[in-house]
Amino acid sequence: MVGNGEKKAVILLSGGMDSAVCLAIARETGYNIYTLTFDYGQRNRVEIDKARCLAEKYGSEKHLEFGLDLRKIGGSALTDDIEVPRGISQDVPVTYVPARNLIFLSVAVAWAEVLGAGSVFIGANVRDYSGYPDCREDFLKSFEKTAGLGTKKETKVSVKAPLIKMSKAMIVREGRRLGVDFSVTSSCYDPDDAGAECGTCESCRLREKGFVEADR
Repeated sequence: MVGNGEKKAVILLSGGMDSAVCLAIARETGYNIYTLTFDYGQRNRVEIDKARCLAEKYGSEKHLEFGLDLRKIGGSALTDDIEVPRGISQDVPVTYVPARNLIFLSVAVAWAEVLGAGSVFIGANVRDYSGYPDCREDFLKSFEKTAGLGTKKETKVSVKAPLIKMSKAMIVREGRRLGVDFSVTSSCYDPDDAGAECGTCESCRLREKGFVEADR
């Protein structure tokens, strides 16, 4: 941890494997970390608890759970009465939550501005992912520029996506290097009432693929 408090970062922490590795990278890099988790009406309620555990494990200076009911908008299998598909899709799947990262990053930058933090970390990646448009590198670069135009002149917040070009296997290997306990994460789109992962949704399959390929 940086003792002088000058190196601060807000970490978008969903409780999934990608955000956990992103958190560990920020910690290794020497940031004072402030974790931000959204309760947006998602099916996977257990990921909120997982995020809380990860924030405590990695010594978050403050863990903020932000309530934002995206069920009022709907349009996604994660926030609406739409069946979660099984298997890996070839197009933008119905699990895409409209503009989710745009909304989440906006809140993260607002908090960063208040904290005087210079960075926001997000676990987006584009090699093995679900085709979500708000995970692309060009979106993140564009958002960073827009955030600079929409905040105070002295506010300088960079958007860091250290996993952006990693495959799931690479993310697993990096997590292992950093000592991430993947059992304290949840990536499933449709877990049961006890929080057990379904094993058949796209996120579960991509997660499994990552572990299989990481061991080759």
